[in-house]
Amino acid sequence: MSWFSDWKEKRAKKKAEKAATAAAAPAKKEAAASSAPAAAKGAKAPEFIADSPIDGYVPGLGAPPGGKINIAIYWAAACGGCDVSLLDTDEKVLNIGDMSNILMWPIATDGKEKDIEALEDGEITVAMINGAIRNSENEHMARLLRKKSQILVSYGACACLGGTPALANLVPGGVNEIKDYVYGVTPTSANFIADGGRKLEDVMPRPEYNAPEGTLTLPVLYDTVKTVDQVVDVDYYIPGCPPTQKSIAALLDALVGFVYRGEALPPKGTTVGVIPKSLCEECHRHKENRRITEVFEPHEVLNIDHDLCLLDQGILCLGAGTIAGCGAPCTKADQPCRGCYGPPKPVSEQGSSIFTAIASLFPIEANDAKMNEDDMDDIMSVIKDPLGYFYAFSMSKSLIKRAVNEGGQ
Repeated sequence: MSWFSDWKEKRAKKKAEKAATAAAAPAKKEAAASSAPAAAKGAKAPEFIADSPIDGYVPGLGAPPGGKINIAIYWAAACGGCDVSLLDTDEKVLNIGDMSNILMWPIATDGKEKDIEALEDGEITVAMINGAIRNSENEHMARLLRKKSQILVSYGACACLGGTPALANLVPGGVNEIKDYVYGVTPTSANFIADGGRKLEDVMPRPEYNAPEGTLTLPVLYDTVKTVDQVVDVDYYIPGCPPTQKSIAALLDALVGFVYRGEALPPKGTTVGVIPKSLCEECHRHKENRRITEVFEPHEVLNIDHDLCLLDQGILCLGAGTIAGCGAPCTKADQPCRGCYGPPKPVSEQGSSIFTAIASLFPIEANDAKMNEDDMDDIMSVIKDPLGYFYAFSMSKSLIKRAVNEGGQ
């Protein structure tokens, strides 16, 4: 018997015992009332006290009054950093264990797809999906978890914006060009084919293979990498690469209020852990709006001024087109913002917004030294991959979305 079946059996038994207790309660209550001390009759049930640094979050809560909630966590096209970030809750992860049954978390528990399929619709209280939708398995699991969950959270930059996996959308030939290169052109693959007298089709992954043990399958890669909400309905968003402990704590606090005290959850569509302004307004550095005549990578500047805006020093920083809320840890470490929190509202096109902000610092105004288009091209030519730089996290949400071959094929 699997742990999940065992858990379901125990839960059913517990429910039956609870129902029997409830049926016998009136008689017991009447008998107890006649003999109970007067002071005890007016006693109140214990209340949870908000005595921790996180508002409303109390260490050692124990199981909720209505029983543990069910949680599922799924890893789609991602690096694993989001899964690790969930452990940034430190000792509070024990409270998660108190309040919930983790039915699926591929890197930590043994929950199976068939176990999720066996659940009633809505039986999972909260499902969190990190990573972009890159293949058929990702899409299938996103749809399954959406069906079985009351609340679905898009967790991390890849799930919310497409992230690094979505840069694959810039390959004009799509998934076929990528596979041809990986399995046929890279030196290790090319040498393996040549040394064994093989053909490309011999080493190319295939969706299905009939082995003596049975039919083996692989997920089908998609041409276009999508965000979670481009496939299913999403209730809440937590951006970041990975999300900060502050954002995770905010989500936990909302869940604790909902589960233990019956408090309303934030409005649907809320992005958790952000501040409605640009990262530049959150950054500790002071800005002088200096004119840019050269651009640099951080390693090319030997003596970075720790208090002056990085853009003022010619270091390309994407904070002007990125929403605040992370606390600007990168700029505190003399590294530019890369835009992993996505654009502030109402900006929808993060890359062009950032490019416009940077271009506005070129010396092109009436009182500036004159700069022609060739001079601008010289400055920007230093950036070897402009699309990859300005859309490092948000390609799936951009107006561009993907590159195509001429003719739209």
